[in-house]
Amino acid sequence: MSKNYDIAVLGLAVMGQNLILNMDDHGYKVVAYNRTLSRTTEFLEGPAKNTDILGVESLEQMVSALSVPRKIMLMVKAGQPVDATIDSLIPLLEPGDVIIDGGNSNFPDSERRAKTLAEHKLLFIGTGVSGGEEGARNGPSLMPGGHVKAWPLVKDIFQSIAAKTDQGEPCCDWVGDGGAGHFVKMVHNGIEYGDMQLICEAYQFMKDVLGMDNPTMQAIFQKWNAGELESYLIEITADILGFQENGEYVVDTILDKAGQKGTGKWTGINALELGIPLTLIGEAVFARCLSALKDERMLASKTLQGPTTSHLPPEEWVTPLGDALYAAKIISYAQGYMLMKAAAEEYGWTLNYGAIAQMWRGGCIIRSAFLDNIKEAFDKKPELANLLLDSFFEQSIEKAQSNWRNVLAVGITQGVAMPAMSSALSFYDGYRSGVMPHNLLQAQRDYFGAHTYQRVDGGAERFHTNWTGTGGDVSSSTYTV
Repeated sequence: MSKNYDIAVLGLAVMGQNLILNMDDHGYKVVAYNRTLSRTTEFLEGPAKNTDILGVESLEQMVSALSVPRKIMLMVKAGQPVDATIDSLIPLLEPGDVIIDGGNSNFPDSERRAKTLAEHKLLFIGTGVSGGEEGARNGPSLMPGGHVKAWPLVKDIFQSIAAKTDQGEPCCDWVGDGGAGHFVKMVHNGIEYGDMQLICEAYQFMKDVLGMDNPTMQAIFQKWNAGELESYLIEITADILGFQENGEYVVDTILDKAGQKGTGKWTGINALELGIPLTLIGEAVFARCLSALKDERMLASKTLQGPTTSHLPPEEWVTPLGDALYAAKIISYAQGYMLMKAAAEEYGWTLNYGAIAQMWRGGCIIRSAFLDNIKEAFDKKPELANLLLDSFFEQSIEKAQSNWRNVLAVGITQGVAMPAMSSALSFYDGYRSGVMPHNLLQAQRDYFGAHTYQRVDGGAERFHTNWTGTGGDVSSSTYTV
């Protein structure tokens, strides 16, 4: 067997197959392996027919076909299957070989795997892959991190198969050490949760408040996609709203019970651990959880009362709704970047925030027109504390916020749940507040638990008040999150 193949892909589900075909299109010699041999056979006789892709029956054959240093990309289910596969590969490999995890792994797992493989003198890359089936086939967004010495070994392959911006730049660059690549992909998915929930809230507002039918909503989303809201998710929403089978709109036949694979939850958990107010994405995750309580909601709908709704004139509310969606979308990205900045400090990563925006500009699910403005903001000021402090986004929010507030006021009076859009506005109002009411909260904590507080004129010194006259002067230990 020839030993000059460039890379192997292990795992022939839809993403693995399409990445292999993408690599083959770009002139790379690829080895394909799947634990179930029949899947390999079907692939070679189907989509990979008349290509130079090599199918093998064992890990040993796969390893022996690769040029040195070997590069093996795992496209298997996250979690234990990745660890089991890595354990099977370690005895077959030599120092300097590269294992790439291209699945939706949680970043602490990638941190651990990078350390484990380093002990065996093997190189590890954990890369986010976004774009779904179409992206994998025609150009995904790739977010690699891990052992930096591995990057030159895969850079040409990754940047060749990645999506390209309008300027021809690859939507792929090195992210950072350890689990940085999978962390950035996790944040991407969290923002994706937020974007999807915001669009769903706009959709419900259109249906329940404006009384729009599917063709009318489709036309609005198409119009929005031609303007500042241009994005992949807005584009496909228009397609979905217009899609019919057997004379009925498919979207209307789908049960309103959302699924999730965990990446949004991971984002929220990490935000809590780092003390970052990722409110919009958290609400998007909880909205999916609430949707899953279908039976309870059906029961509640027959019992719990809300306001009587009446349809408002669409011509007066479509533009304000678009502004509200746009402003909240900005908050979603701003919060995601806050989390990445906190993680970089916590885990010792050096993240290029402008480059991350470029990685997301094409191929991925959250690709949006204003990612160019995000890149420009961080290229102009790499230490920018928050996207909302950039002049473009500051002005965008200022322009949209009156309509944003009015839309939410209507949603409340009409009894339409808009948790992500309203939490985004609450975050914005909190973030722009020089003084918040938490002096009272600190007093409460000190009253019942002697947790102490700082004074506005006291610097870092902490104080305790004997609020009842009987509590004494002993204070509790303090901690911050």
